[in-house]
Amino acid sequence: MSGNDKRRPTLVAERRYPAGSGAKKKPATKTATARKPAKPAARRKTTARKTKPRGVIGYLLLPFRWLFRLIWAFTWRIGLVATAIVGGFALYFAAQLPPVEELMDGRARGSVTMTDFRGEVFAWRGDQFGGMITTDTVSPHLHNAVVATEDKRFYWHFGISPRGIASAVRINLSEGRGPLSGHGGSTITQQTAKLLCLGVPYDPAIWATEAAYEADCRRTTLWRKMREAVFAIGLEIKYSKDDILSLYLNRSYLGAGSRGFEAAAQRYFGISANQVNPAQAAMLAGLLTAPSANAPTRNLERAQNRAAVVIGLMREQGYLTEAEAAHALANPATLSDAARASSGGFFADWVMESGPEFFTRNTTEDVMIRTTLDPRIQSAAEEALIAVFERDVREGSEAQAAIVVMSADGAVRAMVGGRNISATGAFNRATQALRQSGSAFKPFIYAAALDLGMSPYAMIDDRRTCWQRRGSPEWCPENYDDTFVGPISMVDALATSRNIPAILLSEEVGRGKVGAVATGFGINREFAAGPALALGVTESTLLEMTGAYAGILNGGSQVRPYGLVDLRFMGDNTSLMDASSVGIGARVISQEAARTLTWMMTKVVEQGTGTRARIDGWEIAGKTGTTQGSRDAWFIGFTGDYVTGVWMGYDDNRRLSGVTGGGLPATIWRETMVRVLAGQTPTPLPMIIPPRPFETDFLQSDGGVVQDQQVLNVLESILSGAAGN
Repeated sequence: MSGNDKRRPTLVAERRYPAGSGAKKKPATKTATARKPAKPAARRKTTARKTKPRGVIGYLLLPFRWLFRLIWAFTWRIGLVATAIVGGFALYFAAQLPPVEELMDGRARGSVTMTDFRGEVFAWRGDQFGGMITTDTVSPHLHNAVVATEDKRFYWHFGISPRGIASAVRINLSEGRGPLSGHGGSTITQQTAKLLCLGVPYDPAIWATEAAYEADCRRTTLWRKMREAVFAIGLEIKYSKDDILSLYLNRSYLGAGSRGFEAAAQRYFGISANQVNPAQAAMLAGLLTAPSANAPTRNLERAQNRAAVVIGLMREQGYLTEAEAAHALANPATLSDAARASSGGFFADWVMESGPEFFTRNTTEDVMIRTTLDPRIQSAAEEALIAVFERDVREGSEAQAAIVVMSADGAVRAMVGGRNISATGAFNRATQALRQSGSAFKPFIYAAALDLGMSPYAMIDDRRTCWQRRGSPEWCPENYDDTFVGPISMVDALATSRNIPAILLSEEVGRGKVGAVATGFGINREFAAGPALALGVTESTLLEMTGAYAGILNGGSQVRPYGLVDLRFMGDNTSLMDASSVGIGARVISQEAARTLTWMMTKVVEQGTGTRARIDGWEIAGKTGTTQGSRDAWFIGFTGDYVTGVWMGYDDNRRLSGVTGGGLPATIWRETMVRVLAGQTPTPLPMIIPPRPFETDFLQSDGGVVQDQQVLNVLESILSGAAGN
């Protein structure tokens, strides 16, 4: 061993074990291959090195990359938390919502539907509901029109539409408004949430009126929009899409007091919402954007133009074919006869005011009222007023007029409270305007005298007379024509409306008696204390004065004007009240006195101050009235069937220029009654023509009496043509 100078070769790893030991190269190769996973680490190291910024730009962007990563880390976490919060509140709202049927009728007040004396509907007041409808029962055209107009993605979103909101904000900003002003981008679900006032019920302790409550619900703020979105998601969780759309169809306001599409279809077209055609459906859907402004009862042309836009949307979205759309455009929706008439608004307002408050103005139920209105007579009065003002009144005049037509028992058949005949809720000059009646008051003086047994042929001295007033200069009234005619009979003094005879007669029978007669006939006011009582300085309404004259026509009994005949709940046959307690009341003067006064009043129309009211073939009794300073002009007259009163004046109590009771008011009266009486057989007046006595009293200012029949006959023939106011 020692002699062998050759060194043994160094052992390497592959040769540590003998060949027969079982160590094989192949397994060793596998072992080497198993160690290859270290390479991905090398790659990761290489990738990491590649993300390092290179160059100046890389180093400049480094802080922004870091900031972006930080923001992203916070954003997705905050978003996750916000989503959880929104979902929690949405689930809470969903849990609080009642069954959908309980929300269909959201009205706090009920409605009043009025029919005329024949039972035909002519007016609606309050919030009309009409009955519940669903997506299954409503016309498919109406369903499609609403979806096409308000939310074409309704069946695809989850309650809110981010794209719609962004588009609305962009439009609002481009039009110079705030981001939340104008277009809302709300889905039907969000609009339904708003109609439900986000689940907040009406509380009188918080909101003074229902209108204030609804205004608060419509407020648009960022916070309310956020709550609205969450509540909308809650609606989507609780209800199906069809339930939400049904809520929307039932609770939307569509103008003219219509709550829901069923009420609107009945109000405008006289049919149910399940019967509307494409043109009608388009008009109803078009009301959603501006129900009051676009209401067809207010502006039919505007409503039709808006409906044309909706028809275009329905065609674009495939709900209508080209042919169907063309037919709908060529045949736009129109109003029903009842809706088109739009008459009787003043009458309807009066019925609402005169009826029991809990069944009319503040009803919480749906009420049906049958009234005394005659639509034919109502149209006659409206047409007459318009015709006279167009023909005989200067253009631009602000003068107003009012008309009341009633039967002898006080049943009001027509009422016009001003020149704007289609007004609703406007000032009613027939029932609300207290005006001096002037010479129209004089029949009550003569009624008192006749009731005391005086003869209509009694002579009164029409001469200048003065009365002393305590603490004031003496009062020396004039006649309208500034003349005095001397001795004149009662019948002629009334016909020619002489002031001095009326005052003398009032003082003779007593102001207390005159006031009692006027009060008995329905002029229940505080009367003037002095002799001026006889000249009609006491204020009253046209309705009261017309009702008082109806008392003369019916034979001297009190009349209470009425318009309500029967009241009951909608769909109920049980009457809650009727007109049995109104109409003709207690006797005021004897029937003989009333019949004689009627005859005296025919002389006003035949030969006195009211000749413009004459109608060939008809017996007419009436009286003119013009107040001091010509601030009011009246004519009230009657035939055997109807009593009609007309007043004319300015709302601000200005003087009328060249107008007396025997002028334009008498003309309006005649134009009205010519239309009312057309085609009817003349009805005689219930009157008594008293025989001339051999002796007739002559009442002088000093109380003296003259009994010379020949003198009286001569005076009557001379004075029969005298005229006054």
